[in-house]
Amino acid sequence: MPTETGYDPTLGNKFIFVTGGVMSGLGKGITAASLGRLLTNAGFDVTAVKIDPYINVDAGTMNPYQHGEVYVLDDGGEVDLDLGNYERFLETDMAFDHNLTTGKIYQHVIERERAGDYLGKTVQIIPHVTDDIKRRIREAGEGHDVTIVEVGGTVGDIESMPFLESLRQFSDEQDDEDVIFAHVTLVPYAPNGEQKTKPTQHSVKELRSIGLRPDIVVGRCDDPLEPDVREKIALFCDVPTDAVFSNPDVEDIYHVPMVLEEEGMDEFVMDRLDLADAALPDAERSTAWRERVTTEATESVDIALVGKYDLRDAYMSVREALKHAGMQQAVDVEVAWVDAERMEDHHRERLRAADGVVVPGGFGSRGTDGKLEAIQYAREHDVPYLGLCFGFQLAVIEYARNVLGLEDANSTELDDETPDPVIDLLPEQYDLEDLGGTMRLGSHETQIDEGTIAHDLYEADSCMERHRHRYEVNPEYIDDLTAGELTFSGRAGNRMEILEMDDHPYFVGTQFHPEFTSRPTSASPPFVGLLEAVLDRTIDDEGGD
Repeated sequence: MPTETGYDPTLGNKFIFVTGGVMSGLGKGITAASLGRLLTNAGFDVTAVKIDPYINVDAGTMNPYQHGEVYVLDDGGEVDLDLGNYERFLETDMAFDHNLTTGKIYQHVIERERAGDYLGKTVQIIPHVTDDIKRRIREAGEGHDVTIVEVGGTVGDIESMPFLESLRQFSDEQDDEDVIFAHVTLVPYAPNGEQKTKPTQHSVKELRSIGLRPDIVVGRCDDPLEPDVREKIALFCDVPTDAVFSNPDVEDIYHVPMVLEEEGMDEFVMDRLDLADAALPDAERSTAWRERVTTEATESVDIALVGKYDLRDAYMSVREALKHAGMQQAVDVEVAWVDAERMEDHHRERLRAADGVVVPGGFGSRGTDGKLEAIQYAREHDVPYLGLCFGFQLAVIEYARNVLGLEDANSTELDDETPDPVIDLLPEQYDLEDLGGTMRLGSHETQIDEGTIAHDLYEADSCMERHRHRYEVNPEYIDDLTAGELTFSGRAGNRMEILEMDDHPYFVGTQFHPEFTSRPTSASPPFVGLLEAVLDRTIDDEGGD
């Protein structure tokens, strides 16, 4: 029964808690997602929860330089990019409730205190905050066979202490076969080339000091762990040798499930969670993932990604969507970073050497001139182009300026005094004061015109894609914009959602973010279309059929 804090300890089934040690950025999320992929292949319904100890309520107002891209879910949740990895690896759609932050937890607890829900009691970390954390984990896992819970940061961070205490309590409330703790840690090299276990030992010691005992230790290293290193980790971390797993660097993150499978990590986990008898026999387990991610590329293409954040994680979903399209087409996609602020510094040459161009989403005026230059180049030189959200809006601005002759056309986001605001603020945005969670967010339906490139891509009269924007094409300019070669082939009421250009190999823009729904085994249609156009153009340039 629920307690006075609203916590029901009876919800949920099997839980895997994944913690990290030594340093962040080890690939803890990929390790957890890969294990989830293997359990999914074995026939289990797997979901995931990502814990982020920062005080932000969500990731929506965070700078990509600090935390990578803001990933958007179907329900409009703006979350940590690791949720994107879970959706891609588990091939499932998640919800905002699957991302827990310190800010979200404390906001809810304080709101309940202000409402008098705690009946005058002193509100404390234990039990009020810890119960709310446990409640959210259990509710996210309800109805699923296995819930993987990743704790962001590293053990020892002061911010993560309430979450780790919650997990300690959680494990005490469960039967032993219902919970497993996996600790992902760094195994560095000494100058003499020896793999060193001391950082792992200290990390596990820190974990044990707060009452958590890992059942599994996963060693991240450039190369597989040496046998004597496994034994040493097992001895000093008090786990069986067969509970120490190696997760070395691989060529592609989508190969990590195969590495863990070869290590036997999935079988160990299923035995430990008493799931082995319920798993599909080996011969009946899905091989679709392995077949897709190991497809041999027959050729290579270069795609220019034109942005302003010189950080791989800032455009993670775009890069992954290009990779997925490449897997489907058996093409190796090389992404060439083009800094929109440094076009004169070799980046213009990178742009012009590329086979296709992508301008992703973004906010603000920085780098806009470089992006507009890239769009104009792609349009005028028949280079396949894909514009996403801001890249869609800038394509409208570029066309208005250079084709329609509206030299000062702009977005009111960039110039609120422009005489030709071809991109303007959404009407419902005018009276908003808060920035967090107030954009047009989440999955919305777009109606697609027959006989268009978009219709060929989606093979349907409509599509559901995720949005994250405050501005849109100004309805007052639509007649002028569509009088020539530009067509809006996708609409949501009076909102323009997809544009394309007549007499161009592939010039497509989407107000939405199709990269967020792309998966290795089901690549996003606009990205597939981009690569098909690139390949067709390459054949034509080489004089092929």
